[in-house]
Amino acid sequence: MSRIKEFNLPDLGEGLTEGEILAWLVKVGDDIELNQPIVEVETAKAAVEIPAKWAGRVRAIFHPEGSTVEVGVPIIAIDTDPGAGPIEESTTAVPTSELPTPSAASLAAVQVAPAEGMVEPGLIGGVAPGGRTAVLVGYGPRNAPAKRRPRRGDVPAQPAAPAQAAAPAAPAPVAPAPVTPAVNGNGRVSGPVLAKPPVRKLAKDLGIDLATLTGSGPLGSITREDVQRAATATPAAAEPLTVAAPAASAASFGADREQRIPVKGVRKLTAENMARSAFTAPHVTEFLTVDVTRAMKALDRLRDRREWRDVRVSPLLLVAKAVLLAVKRHPMVNSTWAGDEIVVKEYVNLGIAAATERGLIVPNIKDAGRLSLRELADAMTELVRTAKSGRTSPSDMSGGTLTITNVGVFGVDTGTPILPPGESAILAFGAVREQPWVHKGKVKPRLVTTLGLSFDHRIIDGELGSKFLRDIGDFLADPEAALLAWT
Repeated sequence: MSRIKEFNLPDLGEGLTEGEILAWLVKVGDDIELNQPIVEVETAKAAVEIPAKWAGRVRAIFHPEGSTVEVGVPIIAIDTDPGAGPIEESTTAVPTSELPTPSAASLAAVQVAPAEGMVEPGLIGGVAPGGRTAVLVGYGPRNAPAKRRPRRGDVPAQPAAPAQAAAPAAPAPVAPAPVTPAVNGNGRVSGPVLAKPPVRKLAKDLGIDLATLTGSGPLGSITREDVQRAATATPAAAEPLTVAAPAASAASFGADREQRIPVKGVRKLTAENMARSAFTAPHVTEFLTVDVTRAMKALDRLRDRREWRDVRVSPLLLVAKAVLLAVKRHPMVNSTWAGDEIVVKEYVNLGIAAATERGLIVPNIKDAGRLSLRELADAMTELVRTAKSGRTSPSDMSGGTLTITNVGVFGVDTGTPILPPGESAILAFGAVREQPWVHKGKVKPRLVTTLGLSFDHRIIDGELGSKFLRDIGDFLADPEAALLAWT
């Protein structure tokens, strides 16, 4: 059995199909231990560190930082017995400097130009370093002569003239100078494109048409630098100007003033979930404006207590407690639509929407209904701290049953939130503002907030949704009285 083992990118949960390599924690030649973190990968849900499956020495790293890799594709090669002596050529992993192992779909997409000639070592169909022929696994090398893309200095072959046409004069020898490539009706360079699979993947992510580029690599192949340069360069004019430009040119509204951001990771997952939820569950949103002056005073008294002085206490804590108590009074709100049945859950995995540098994520507090107020405060503090640091695990973002989104931290009064898939209700908590309010028959300045509750109308009808929202408002209006009445 070979001592060189290739470690494939694992499925990190929830059926993820790909991940982006954020950082390598080891390098070629490093000795590593079993379960030592070797790479940090960003999936559609979180950034996680992946441990090594074997102890040994790193022989090769197949994908650089910033590349997106499909689940099941090798990312690193490990020598599990580095003390056994030199490795035979047949068992040596491909060095980092050479082409990473591509998928079969990527290999099938590579086009080879019809011109005769040699192929650059390391490219599909050519001789790999060491004299080996680079072929697709499961197929032998081709017996036909090797093909290559025409060099930029070559003269394009001309079609044969008809027999009845007069033979033209012999052309003069052509000097070895660059020849402008043929351009088709769409303004693109005609002929096939020579590029390695990772370069094709990068071009696809950036929205770059490889046929419009002129390669700077061997034999005119397109490199990663060519694609990145095209993504940031200003497009040239289609035809040279024959009239002098006016002193004050008109504003440009082309690609030079646009930014293209690849949709991947958290943003891609959020987009898919929101679109699926918005067009699957019939949403209804209700609003309630509440005087929360007593609740804010209760928080101040809580902060003054000795046992709470080292605890982060915020208005969101009371909103979370209000939601958990209201769920006990209206269990149907904490349920899931399962086609031919409704699944009512006796546990509440309370999701707290968090805005991070990587995008919106919704980690949840497992079985939050069983926690005391102090335990709930500690859990929320840890949840936010972990989310801000980008260390939330996929398991912490799965299995949510009901969510709160605190849009008030952005100075917004409320909103119409979209349900996370599989949940039947989500509460938007708006900003707490001092406003004129009728209190005990007189208009006085009071602390007021607005709540917005979106729910799945297949499960929650207007009466149930209204009662649930009303109970949350009652708790925030007078927490002490609500606790005495409901518990």
